[in-house]
Amino acid sequence: MIRRLGAPPQQGKTYQIRAGAYAILPIDRRFLLTAQIGNEIDIQLPGGGIDPGESPLQALHREVIEETGWKIATPRRMGAFRRFVFMPEYDLWAEKLCHIYLAHPVRQLSPPTEPLHQTMILDAQDAIQHLGNDGDRLFLQRYASMA
Repeated sequence: MIRRLGAPPQQGKTYQIRAGAYAILPIDRRFLLTAQIGNEIDIQLPGGGIDPGESPLQALHREVIEETGWKIATPRRMGAFRRFVFMPEYDLWAEKLCHIYLAHPVRQLSPPTEPLHQTMILDAQDAIQHLGNDGDRLFLQRYASMA
């Protein structure tokens, strides 16, 4: 069973499973993150949904480039968690199945191409404090405590 982090599912809502791949990206004792700009700023591990026909690793590479503009190398799976959220951009109640990887940023190819995303580089303490969900925080805390 994959551990749930964050709020439990709300009664009366139907959730669609949405798998995604996300990366912890260390750069010289700091971390490459993405900030999704909307009504609020949501700081996240870069990554996102796995499209039909895509493997988790294909999705990871695509999503990191879209959200940060960076190319990555040597991804290694660290684990997974699930969380229940409403995704307003899709008008969807989702059970997000989040696969977390550790990868190495190689170089920045471009600015983010994903609308309303900005690249951020924060130290571990600031990143952990500002990440927008419990699962991202847990995995980054675990990694930072071992590094």
